Amino acid sequence: MAVRAIPAAQEVVDVSTPTGVLNYALTLEHLENAFYRDGLDEFDDADFEDAGFDASVRERLAEIGEHEQAHVDTLTEVITQLGEEDPVEEGSYLFEDAFADVQTFLATAAVFENTGVSAYQGAAQYLQENDELLTAALNIHSVEARHAAYLNGLTEVSAFPAATDTPLAPDDVVTAITPFLDTEATPVA
Repeated sequence: MAVRAIPAAQEVVDVSTPTGVLNYALTLEHLENAFYRDGLDEFDDADFEDAGFDASVRERLAEIGEHEQAHVDTLTEVITQLGEEDPVEEGSYLFEDAFADVQTFLATAAVFENTGVSAYQGAAQYLQENDELLTAALNIHSVEARHAAYLNGLTEVSAFPAATDTPLAPDDVVTAITPFLDTEATPVA
């Protein structure tokens, strides 16, 4: 599978190979990593305090950002080791509206994390034949769930809105994140 820019949100992601699934996950991790990296450059401790949050919230978001970078590094390494396809590269993103203020930044972060949880859950079925890769994906999934719960608490959304989560199919995830992608320049697995 070649890296390509998506022309429309309706294009289905190729998850027919383990590397395709990992590139799909890497696409989401690149988005999240860039979001925290760039967003935390926009806001300082005073911005969080002015929005009614303790400065420690910014520290926790930086920690989440470090996790996202670790996810990018891990997935990139595994894809490279598999040697079947090249790892998808970081794209170009449209975060300007999400950086309007701290509240919007936090709400968008919560949406990204909750989407990530559902994306990993929806893609797990494609790794059932590979226990090692499935375990690695589930290890990231559980961390994403903790991120989502923390951000839901900050944004006053229930950390556990239902007894079970709803998985998202890859094409639904692409549809959800497309408003944040510069589709002319962003590779999607």
